[in-house]
Amino acid sequence: MLFSKAILATVAISGALAAPTVSSSTLSKRCTNSAEDRSCWGDYDLSTNYYDVVPDTGVTREYWLDIQNGTASLDGVERIVLTVNGTFPGPTIIADWGDTVVVHVTNSMQNNGTSIHFHGIRQNYTNEMDGVASITQCPIAPGDSFTHTWRATQYGSSWYHSHFAVQAWDGILGGIIINGPASANYDEDLGNLFLNDWSHDTAEVLAIWAATGGPPTLDNGLINGTNVYGDAGSRFETTFVAGTRYRIRLVNGAADTHFRFTIDNHTLEVIATDFVPIIPYNTTNLSIGMGQRYDIIVTATETTGDFWMRAIVQESCSENANPDNIMGIVRYDSSSTADPTSTGYDVTDSCDDEAIGTIVPYLSMDASSTASIEDDFAVTLQFGNTIKWAMGGTSFVSQWDYPTVLQVAEGNDTWSTEQHVIELTTANEWVYFIIETTFAQAHPIHLHGHDFWVLAQGTGTFDETTASLTLTDAPRRDVAMLPASGYLVIAYYTDNPGAWLLHCHIAWHASEGFALQLLERESEMTALMNTGNINSTCANWDVYTASDAIVQEDSGI
Repeated sequence: MLFSKAILATVAISGALAAPTVSSSTLSKRCTNSAEDRSCWGDYDLSTNYYDVVPDTGVTREYWLDIQNGTASLDGVERIVLTVNGTFPGPTIIADWGDTVVVHVTNSMQNNGTSIHFHGIRQNYTNEMDGVASITQCPIAPGDSFTHTWRATQYGSSWYHSHFAVQAWDGILGGIIINGPASANYDEDLGNLFLNDWSHDTAEVLAIWAATGGPPTLDNGLINGTNVYGDAGSRFETTFVAGTRYRIRLVNGAADTHFRFTIDNHTLEVIATDFVPIIPYNTTNLSIGMGQRYDIIVTATETTGDFWMRAIVQESCSENANPDNIMGIVRYDSSSTADPTSTGYDVTDSCDDEAIGTIVPYLSMDASSTASIEDDFAVTLQFGNTIKWAMGGTSFVSQWDYPTVLQVAEGNDTWSTEQHVIELTTANEWVYFIIETTFAQAHPIHLHGHDFWVLAQGTGTFDETTASLTLTDAPRRDVAMLPASGYLVIAYYTDNPGAWLLHCHIAWHASEGFALQLLERESEMTALMNTGNINSTCANWDVYTASDAIVQEDSGI
């Protein structure tokens, strides 16, 4: 059972919900995934190397996403929002491991471009489906549509969101669930649980503020699209049945807030980080940065009562006016209307990731002890008329009307400094990136098109002569925290041709240039592209921008 629409407290504005259509063929199964054996998946299981082997289900899941303008009162305060099919969060894309997913995106906004990125989906050999404006496509013009087709090569939990300006944080986002095996047993799957920060101003207004005055203070936060503000609004609620084991797929969809998630009187069994199943471990509180996902199992160990579910703002790296009041309610009696009186766990305010030693992938894959390519990127600020972030001395800018894939298709290898292209020409080699900062703020670093190995995280300056790299059983994921005044060392393998973005997932920082792009195996890219699709989207965008005199003022992503 997924969280129902009533429990989700999504706000219907207008438009029809996305309805999947499915075509399929029969897949023989040697075992059945069940509450008593979640490790099994037909002819596959947790030990299957999902980077090399994918079930051939013959199933196509098809969705229609309509991007709309509207208004909503998610915390009781009405404001302008942007939505997918009229709800926040938007409809969940659900598929099984190995399915083909087709998503038709229509831009029904009156005066705004858009694009949809499927966060964490590897887009294996389907780079142009990644949905990043200025990198893999031109923005979708008002009235235009774009069809994405990709394969669910991994399983787990994620989300989709706009990758155009900062409009994701006005509401263009929704969940992704790829069903597959799990590293612990559970009875019911409650689906995605979104943790978001929220402002009563639009994200565009906040981005302007951030570019001139530094990070803004957010007014509030939401759990699955709802919360209270003063006497207005309502809490997210869900009902537990004693003894039942619930799977919850946590997503931090915030613009600029690191959360620590807890449920009073309950233990969280952590079973996956991003799209990677891990050896389960237990905790009472979980650190989750922007863009990260954690799958947890919560056993209903109580028999009666009401308990607070808390998304606690970590104030060492997040500015929020309502840091201790972003809460939902777990009830053991659905007829109860009382506020809980439960007491929260003692937690430490920190924006660090969960410890490397606790996040051990179930499928063990060692990283190479040597890399063919190694780069060190210092994160810095540049001050002028506006604030810019830079990596390795370059503040990233890519043009909406001339995305990287189009430039590749035209054989134009004249890359500007601002495009910050790192060319990786050789297949199947190891790449190390060392990302460092002297600023006392943590940053969530996200890589498109790949999982990466987290080899080291720490404070201070990275020193390769003394640093200890975790090569065996290192965490694999697609978002990891760069610690405040510290370093992050990641490794990845060049097994997926394309133009892949590496960027900070703080909304304002990406907009202000905290990014670079990896041009991986460029010589193979054109043969994999539908250049007609790319050209038609760009042609429609050009017509729109010419008629409305649209000027790009941010990094393009």
